Formats: sequence, C-alpha cells, structure tokens
Amino acid sequence: MKQIASVLLIFVLLASCSARIDGVLREGGSADLTIQANLEPRMTALIRSLKAMMGNPGQDDLILDGPSISRSMEASPGISSVSLVNTGPAALDGRIAISRVEDFLSPVKEKRFITYWEGLSTGRVSGRILISLDRETAPELIALLSAEAVDYLSALMAPAVLGEDISKDEYLMLITSLYGAAIAQEIRSARILASIDFPGSITAIQGGIALANPNTRAEFELPLLDLLVLEHPISWEISWQK
Repeated sequence: MKQIASVLLIFVLLASCSARIDGVLREGGSADLTIQANLEPRMTALIRSLKAMMGNPGQDDLILDGPSISRSMEASPGISSVSLVNTGPAALDGRIAISRVEDFLSPVKEKRFITYWEGLSTGRVSGRILISLDRETAPELIALLSAEAVDYLSALMAPAVLGEDISKDEYLMLITSLYGAAIAQEIRSARILASIDFPGSITAIQGGIALANPNTRAEFELPLLDLLVLEHPISWEISWQK
C-alpha cells in the first residue's frame, strides 16, 4: 500500500505545506524540476492521526518518504526519473526529470492539464505552454494517482477533489470546525513558489512574472488555499521565442 504522503507530492503537495520548485524547460518539451518541501507542524500531526486511523499508527514513520515517493512517481506518465531524499520526517529535497511536459500525469489526451506547442515563427523557434486546473479537471487528475490521494484529500474536504461549489472563506470555516483554527491558518498561509527557466526570451505571460534579467525566467506564487479550493480556475500561460 502506497503511503498517503507519497501521492500528495505528485499533486504538488496538496496538504498544508510550503514548497519551492525550481525548473528548466528545454526546447523539445523535456524539463527538470528541483523541489524543496516541508509540511507544517500541525498538519504533520494531523497526517499522523489520519494514518493511524487508516491502520498505520507508527509515530516514527516518515510523513514524506522520499524513496517511496520516487518509486511511485517514476511509474507516472511523462516522468523519466525521480530522486528525492529526506531532510527530515516531513521534509524532502530532490529532482524530477520530465521526458515530455505535455504527457506529465496525463495517460490519455482528454485528461491532459498541460498543453505544449513548439514551432517556427518568422524563422525563429518559439513555443507556448498552458497549464490549467479547475474543479472539473482536478478530480480526474487526482483519481489517476491512487485511492489514497482521494481518501486523504477527501478527509481535508478539499473542493479540488469533491468538486463542491464553496468559497475559500467557507472552506476555511469548514476546516476550522473539523480540525481547529491552527490547521486552517496553516492552509491559509502556505505558498507554493516556483521559478522556471524557458528555452528563449519570454514574450508573453499570464499568471506569473517575467524577469528582466534573465529574460528567460519566470516566477510564480500560488497560495495553497487557491489550489485546494479552486474557487476560480487556475491557469498559467507562457510564450517564448529564441
């Protein structure tokens, strides 16, 4: 049985955590990601309780098990290799090599949440990548991972899994009533930060900030609450040209 925390990282750590992602997108659509992630203290305690309820009560178990996550992710579409190591029971660092970004976690075309295009424009190589998630596509994506992912995020009452039409404020009130104000505050405060280098100069961007130096890099900040609730669809679109 896969550990619950393993599938969380596959879906960019859909729990109360802080994460830093640095990536390089190459011409042709391959990519490398380096990840630093850690769960917040109260969420770590909650996960231990949920694991105990599901028959795995060990207090010394890794909450984020780097080697186990690596093995699980390497079997996923679009991934060529994964190497994750623990820096603590609920923290890890590592690298994910993606063979084709458009195939990432997308076994069939209809379930793709990444669209990648590359070709010649006015004699120069140019490209565009679109990443989009909403309450219709997110449950399908999570369902591709494992039943444990759905069970765990259902325990968190995440609208991204359940597809329920509630606001972020309503969701935080629900979490407060179930697990307390401290867990709700960790979810409210958590951020996923990303810095991605593209194969050419960025010509247009939606959902992030293009840096002036170097002009091939974009930075993104995503509140975890937005990802869990998906009150509004989330999308990023970046165009580049060499």
